[in-house]
Amino acid sequence: MFDLDAHLAGIDERLLEFPEGRRVLTELDPLLFGVVYLADHLRGRETGGEITFSKAHVEWCELAQRYVRPISSYRPGDLRDGIIAPRGLGKSTWWFLIIPMWLAAHRHRRFIAAFANSDKQATDHLGTFKRELENNPLLRSDFPQLCAPAKRPSGTTVSDSQHMFVAQNGLVMTASGIDSQVLGLKVGNTRPDHLILDDVEGTEGNYSPAQKENRLKTIVSGILPMNNLASVTMAGTVAIPGAIIDDVAAKQRGDQYPSWVDDHGFVPRYSDIIVTDDDGTERSLWPERWPMAWIESQRHIREFQSQMRNNPMAADTAFWSGEDFAYRDDLPLTHQLLSIDPAVTTREKSDYTALAVVGATAPGPDRACVVRYARQVKIPPGEKLRQLVLEILNEYPEITGVLVETNQGGDAWKAILHHLPVNVRTVHQSRPKEVRAGSLLAKYQRGRVFHEKRLHQLEAQMIRFPLDAHDDLVDAVGSGVDLFLKDAPPLRATAREGAD
Repeated sequence: MFDLDAHLAGIDERLLEFPEGRRVLTELDPLLFGVVYLADHLRGRETGGEITFSKAHVEWCELAQRYVRPISSYRPGDLRDGIIAPRGLGKSTWWFLIIPMWLAAHRHRRFIAAFANSDKQATDHLGTFKRELENNPLLRSDFPQLCAPAKRPSGTTVSDSQHMFVAQNGLVMTASGIDSQVLGLKVGNTRPDHLILDDVEGTEGNYSPAQKENRLKTIVSGILPMNNLASVTMAGTVAIPGAIIDDVAAKQRGDQYPSWVDDHGFVPRYSDIIVTDDDGTERSLWPERWPMAWIESQRHIREFQSQMRNNPMAADTAFWSGEDFAYRDDLPLTHQLLSIDPAVTTREKSDYTALAVVGATAPGPDRACVVRYARQVKIPPGEKLRQLVLEILNEYPEITGVLVETNQGGDAWKAILHHLPVNVRTVHQSRPKEVRAGSLLAKYQRGRVFHEKRLHQLEAQMIRFPLDAHDDLVDAVGSGVDLFLKDAPPLRATAREGAD
């Protein structure tokens, strides 16, 4: 538990009685800034009207203290944080109000650009920010040039709208919905030096996989290039498996995660509502807000696991749920194959090529499968795909065959995957996708299929099925499992088509 009195113990409180003293004491301390200038936003009915802090709030302020140094002292992408936390912890209050206000008041940043799930959500946040500038007497006393809008020589306001505010001290703050046209945002020659992405994915009910792809493209191609040195905070809760914030959270969990997370430098900063001490004792992240007794009464509920613990496998769908995945890396696998569900083209709206390594125990009534690897890619159906297949075969030398679905491309795949060191076998699927997925799910639920480890892309796709825009990994795994768990001859390395 954070002790506010201890934090204030080393401060001469007489300095807090004067504007200069308050400015000096809060310049390097965003937490104290919040207590001094924005205390009303730190009180709530849930905490009995008292100001209390969780460990997460303190850690967030420590992260923000890095922003005191000029961005030119950092390398591109050094200051990009993915803030993942339970609903109700105050992500928006801290990252969209208190910390930006501290940055602006002390001129640690000159141009703050904020984005939210919708335009209204973004402008509401900016409206809260501006109301503090207009009505907070302590801010107006200590930072008068921040609280007053900039004026042109003619006397007109430079910008004081629902989307942009320009202050006399030079601060620019903008707020937009994530789907707004944001390319090249700048005021004069000034580009944003702090970027905020607050809950840009909304809730599962109104957020589709296609939107995820479009919004990720907006972030990496439209927002981040505004200034590659800018500090970036992307805050959210993992409510949707495979969503943008879940991609970042997967890195924290140690799961498989998409390459864009590392390519663009995002570091997960995860806060669980349950804190486990070294001796195994569990306690609440914020006991004044969530007593441990309440947590114990709720922890079995799906919504609690999803909204409060950021567990993407807690989603409730018609097919897979998190409980359907079990993990084994100790089964004696006697046969292994690489199953491929290929795409014919690599156009933007085409399917992915999915590749899965599936192993099986010895034939018999208790035969089980283990999915060891699952990945989807967009590469041309030619030599690049063949080279990837060879890389996987080298990584998993136990593989004795390649299985290719030929619903698209027919037997041309045997020519494309020429001179492999293992047998190439094709399969044509005639049953509807939902029927095949239902059959595969039944095998999971009967304890016949395991994963060797957490397979983020595959599990997220299964959780979303049939709502996801892509289901290629489900197909690839289903084909491999179906071959092993049916009365069919195993693939053997002795019949190597096209081998040298």
